[in-house]
Amino acid sequence: MPPYPHEVMRHLAAPVGAGGLERPDARGEAGAEECGDVAVIEIRIAGDRVTDAGFRVRGCGATTAAASAACAALAGASINDALRISATSLDRDLGGLGAERRHGAEIVADAVAGALEEWHGQRLGEPGIPLRSARVAVAMSGGVDSAVAALLLADQGFEVVGVTMRLWHDPGAARAERSCCAPETVRLARETCAALGVPHLTIDAAERFRREVVDAFARGYADGLTPNPCITCNGEVRFRILSEAAALVGAQWMATGHYARVGSAPDRDDGPAVTGAGGPVLARARDAAKDQSYMLARLDAATLSRLVLPLGDLTKDEVRRIAGERGLPAADAVESQDVCFVGAGGYGPFLERYSGLGARPGRIVDQRGREVGTHDGYWRYTVGQRRGLGVASGAPLYVLGTDAERNEVVVGPREGLAHTRISLEHLIAHEVPDRALDVRIRHHGHLLRGHLLVTGDGTGEVVLEDAAEAVAPGQTAALYDEGRLVAAGTIARAGSGHGTED
Repeated sequence: MPPYPHEVMRHLAAPVGAGGLERPDARGEAGAEECGDVAVIEIRIAGDRVTDAGFRVRGCGATTAAASAACAALAGASINDALRISATSLDRDLGGLGAERRHGAEIVADAVAGALEEWHGQRLGEPGIPLRSARVAVAMSGGVDSAVAALLLADQGFEVVGVTMRLWHDPGAARAERSCCAPETVRLARETCAALGVPHLTIDAAERFRREVVDAFARGYADGLTPNPCITCNGEVRFRILSEAAALVGAQWMATGHYARVGSAPDRDDGPAVTGAGGPVLARARDAAKDQSYMLARLDAATLSRLVLPLGDLTKDEVRRIAGERGLPAADAVESQDVCFVGAGGYGPFLERYSGLGARPGRIVDQRGREVGTHDGYWRYTVGQRRGLGVASGAPLYVLGTDAERNEVVVGPREGLAHTRISLEHLIAHEVPDRALDVRIRHHGHLLRGHLLVTGDGTGEVVLEDAAEAVAPGQTAALYDEGRLVAAGTIARAGSGHGTED
């Protein structure tokens, strides 16, 4: 292994901040004893500046030198500059550690981010600094889409601050190949921000995510529903946390790497261009294959009025090309996985681990209630499922529904899946045009034509011109008018004919 660079030796000879601080405002710890390196960074903050920093390290010289360099950079730095510290910046300050020793800079960068995360986390939900009309908080997942979104906004002259949320992941499951809940995505997001020269803030959202998204998902399946946790996450949790983080860093605007549109990006004080009767509304992306407007269907007007979606007019190939040309670390990142928190193995084993749902034998019945087979748990079946029923029949059978209270699975012929009336609850209606709308009942599902009737406060009914198949309670129905998402609600029931429901 080559000798240490001069800057490393200088920090080892006279380390800055060695021994830590008494009564720090925040601390961050990273590394693990079993790996041989642990770094603790402690900071004091007054106003918008770090007034002092200290460290304690158990490990190699590279980690000690990186911690000293971090404390030297932190002391007296503005919060924005402190949020720019990364493994890349520390490696540069130390004259280049080399591939064998870079882990020291990575561990210390994680500890610095942890201290700043703790300090900001103590202030979530409190008034932050005055909002700046040129500043935008970009949700950074570690993937190529959010990386290019941040790049494009920086190119347009916005003051970009990257925000990454550490979400909950099932500790009992192996991680999927690419998950927005995985801890390695935080490091990649930070390095992307370092490449762009913008601050990066990590927010600990794990417990809120577990409580509000994961618990709701598990309850839904236990009740016999088919919930979409991505819509719950985006519509009710992720953007609320992003809004709080934006307030802490003084960002007027929020942005993500979703493929959807809210009009053109605002030019400082100009608002979004796509609007409905009550304000801005979402619109489908130009790239129909990547359109994610369905996943954002439950965003309210207040959120949409601050939201910028830079990728709405781009294709995935164009986004990857931009990332490659600009040398972004996430240029070759693989696609994230749906239902990120369940890990490898899928939702069935996850529900059994998380909710304690074990084998619970019950009846499989036909539409007349006659038993045609047995099952080990209704939550293992989804509406529209054909394979794996274990029922002998002369004609193909499909799951038409599940009954949690009776612990039954109802099966029947394919025509039993067809529905023309869908009852909605938790309805968000930006506007209700008196004409046929495009209706989508699952992500990338075929667009159907139908009319929306508002039946009460937060309730409605969709009457379809053409029957929809495999409509499951708990899913979301999104309604579009010429590409604009004008309403969305949770499916409560589905039926056929006039006023009849299954």
